[in-house]
Amino acid sequence: MNTQDEVAPAVRAILDAAGTREGGDRRLSVDARSLPDAFAAAEADGRVPVIAEVKPTSPTTEGTRADDPVDLARAMVDGGAAALSVLTEPSHFGGSPEALERVRAAVDVPVLRKDFLLREEHLDVVEADAVLLIARFLDDLPRMVAAARDRGFQPLVEVHDAAEVRRAVDAGAEIVGVNNRDLAELEVDLSTFETVAPEVPDDATLIAESGITTRADARRMRTAGADGLLIGSAIMDTEGAAGDVAANTRRFTTAGTEDAT
Repeated sequence: MNTQDEVAPAVRAILDAAGTREGGDRRLSVDARSLPDAFAAAEADGRVPVIAEVKPTSPTTEGTRADDPVDLARAMVDGGAAALSVLTEPSHFGGSPEALERVRAAVDVPVLRKDFLLREEHLDVVEADAVLLIARFLDDLPRMVAAARDRGFQPLVEVHDAAEVRRAVDAGAEIVGVNNRDLAELEVDLSTFETVAPEVPDDATLIAESGITTRADARRMRTAGADGLLIGSAIMDTEGAAGDVAANTRRFTTAGTEDAT
């Protein structure tokens, strides 16, 4: 595992917990829904391609949403989300493989498994359409990318700088997410995406992650080259009903159609 000593204590605690988790007891084989195709369909429909995230809580947010994840997921799709991300990390994000399984059965858009996957057997816990692989924490990134593909998953390789982009490309990544959050300090800077995006090959599907809180942020990331946006807290952070999640999602999926903040 790379640079474990250079991450924030909260992230190190998550990694330590992930390292003790067991994998699945059988090798999965998935018939995945295409994330790039879902982005293209959203574009054709005049929507900004958004991956809306079902995230009950996190170390960087306050409180916990106890809504049924299926209700939230359906509301996000009603709001125009091209795809969904579901946290399966239990200790620090309140997620579970069971929540992802239920969400994927309830919607017809691609579902990304968001977790800290450190070993090949971690891929075999639950079926999803895509899986997050964080380049910083995987010494043998090519092996994990290949293992994910062998099971039918679409690997979304997360990077934070140009060196990690090179590792992702060398590992064969076709979907790349640039995380605006520095996992060493947990600070967010949208200029990270603007700096790193030019390093990503044009034929890759490029996703901006973290820190997108306003429609202006969404437009900024799209202008910088994002094919899609991964948005969690700005959609989930509401005390209202799941319907408010639909409205929050719609605020971003229509960010390119009219002027608003």
